Amino acid sequence: MPVHDPWYIDNIHILLRLLAAMLLGGLIGWERERSSHAAGLRTHILVCVGSALIMMLSVYGFSEFVAETNVRIDPARLATAVISGIGFLGAGTILFTGKAITGLTTAASLWVVAAIGLAIGAGFFFAAFVATFLVLVNLWVLNIVELRYIRRSKAHAITVEGISGVLTLERVSKFMYAENITIKKITFIKERSGHTISSETLLTELRMNVEIHHEYRPMDIISRMQKIDGVTAVSIE
Repeated sequence: MPVHDPWYIDNIHILLRLLAAMLLGGLIGWERERSSHAAGLRTHILVCVGSALIMMLSVYGFSEFVAETNVRIDPARLATAVISGIGFLGAGTILFTGKAITGLTTAASLWVVAAIGLAIGAGFFFAAFVATFLVLVNLWVLNIVELRYIRRSKAHAITVEGISGVLTLERVSKFMYAENITIKKITFIKERSGHTISSETLLTELRMNVEIHHEYRPMDIISRMQKIDGVTAVSIE
């Protein structure tokens, strides 16, 4: 069978395309893995290799039926199923913690990796390599630029425990204002039962949903809050 037949691919090219999918998916997955995201190296490799395989199956897997009468071959029929189906996998990486939504970038990277795998399976190597380069620029380089030069706030949950009567809302509010921390929601639980240092000392619990500028470090905030009169414990999520 002639190699220029659009419905034919040899084993060498099948191997090269699967290896290319593994390489490109692994590069993007490595970036996600080193950032400790839910979908990492292996997940991105599997998505990219699987997409490439499905694309090759869609184009070349049914070549023997091309000459059959009343048979219409559509090389894109399985590719459309991949694009829609990858959404379910991406949805699993999106988390709502009560403070913010996380995992959107990882879900998008899975979707792009699936598209890269389809491109490799269809033989669009140049497009696949360029897309991988642009994705890595977006995930790595632009992330550094964003953290360094774009000021924005992140949502956090802060829980403060202190001695009842000593720890007051006024003191905590003054600290937040001085540190340029915006309080979005606050819950003050006074003399909570079961929370005592001794039989004569009751503890107050203060829960806050706040927005903190990205340049702040949690350990720095905790160390400063511990200096507020009456504070016995601080936690940040």
